[in-house]
Amino acid sequence: MLERVAAVILILLAGALVYKGFSALLVNRARKRVIDDPLLQTLKPNTPAIVYFTTPMCIPCRTQQQPALARLEAEMGEAVQIIKVDATENPETADRWGVFSVPTTFILNGAGQPQQVNYGVADVTKLRHQLERVTVNL
Repeated sequence: MLERVAAVILILLAGALVYKGFSALLVNRARKRVIDDPLLQTLKPNTPAIVYFTTPMCIPCRTQQQPALARLEAEMGEAVQIIKVDATENPETADRWGVFSVPTTFILNGAGQPQQVNYGVADVTKLRHQLERVTVNL
């Protein structure tokens, strides 16, 4: 029985490491590919941002991600920028950023460099924590 528990824990740890490595790989890819992205030309300097990819048919986007972003924007005001991108209207932008599914959110530091990526819904607490981390590193 103990061997099974140890095996499950080992598998979970390996999965977590693979996920973390994959996320880091995607963030590095985005950093290289979006340096001069037209999407980032409207960013205010020294203000962290969230680039949010969605589609009109995405139910979790409408019911969970958009309310979370609205709440975060209400709480943080001018301390955060949120850029919404419709992946169906801008498929080349979604491809440049490496978006595989929606909702996808990228956390950018004040210099406009991607620092974190969230595939799937990211709640207010997680987004706030990620923004605090990039703000500390400014």
